[in-house]
Amino acid sequence: MSRFWSAIVADLSPYVPGEQPKRAGLVKLNTNENPYPPSPAVREAIRAELGEGAEMLRLYPDPQSSVLCATIAAREGLAPEQVFVGNGSDEVLAFAFQGLLAHPRPLRFPDVTYSFYPTWCRLYGIGFETVPLAEGFALRVDDYAGGGPVILPNPNAPTGRAISRADVARLAAANADWPVVIDEAYVEFGAESAAPLIASHPNLLVVRTLSKSHALAGLRVGYALGQPALVEALVRLKDSFNSYPLDRLAQAGAVAALRDEAWFAKSRDAVVASREQLVAGLASLGFEVLPSLANFVFARHPAHDGAALAQALRERAIVVRHFAKPRIDQWLRITVGTPQQCEALIVAAREIVGAGLNR
Repeated sequence: MSRFWSAIVADLSPYVPGEQPKRAGLVKLNTNENPYPPSPAVREAIRAELGEGAEMLRLYPDPQSSVLCATIAAREGLAPEQVFVGNGSDEVLAFAFQGLLAHPRPLRFPDVTYSFYPTWCRLYGIGFETVPLAEGFALRVDDYAGGGPVILPNPNAPTGRAISRADVARLAAANADWPVVIDEAYVEFGAESAAPLIASHPNLLVVRTLSKSHALAGLRVGYALGQPALVEALVRLKDSFNSYPLDRLAQAGAVAALRDEAWFAKSRDAVVASREQLVAGLASLGFEVLPSLANFVFARHPAHDGAALAQALRERAIVVRHFAKPRIDQWLRITVGTPQQCEALIVAAREIVGAGLNR
């Protein structure tokens, strides 16, 4: 700790992202990246934006990301003024926490969920309450009735479990006087999006990312969908913080990715098929696997310690995510990889389980 730090820095407990290992040859299944490349149109769009001598990089990007907002709006059946874009969904969510979720009533979210939420609450001085998930880590919408701001990931992370669009509608109606944010980072892999509810729920904000669904984690593009009044709050914050959050290449690449629906559908379907392969393989080894509609699964083995399993897999060049936290310290979050990556994990897990790595 430095004597030059402000009090807010000294008191923070920063979010810890998933490891990005430098070791070559690892099967990397720990950060929920898409195992397939983005649309080839992304590369061409970035090349076109650069030009022959990269001369366009001397110019600032469009601060409103107008073409990207219009592209997202057309895809979702919304108006451009109902779309906000930012530097990854984490930035979009950070603006939502500061601009929409900071109220006298405490913000509510699950006790097992995206661990950035309490970090933002502490950063912005937002009071919060965690709501315990039910047995099997199921989310009960009725637990969030009663009034007050709410944020829920759907599907939830790290569990992968999802709620229906009808449940989101009940949630928004039960908290009609308060903002409700639905974090849909993984929705494209099988869950129902809440975006069609925006017209009838002025308190509802839906947040998405292109990192997973469109394999653009390296470009950092996220967006929010909502009625214009909610979007305006995010724009006002952006323009008071950083008027140019998305560079020219990110905007061009994102537009190209969103326009190539055929490539997106092919990649998504491949991930879903591999998820089924992975679940079946883990179940055959005695793992308990939660029902997932994301591009990862949450699994544990009743006879084997979670941390020890993660370490044993790493020794076999396979990296998964283990959380040393209450309720979930025996579970592993495993990204859905290619069929070959999933098979490599199953082979390694079979070897470990067979070796009797008991608790």
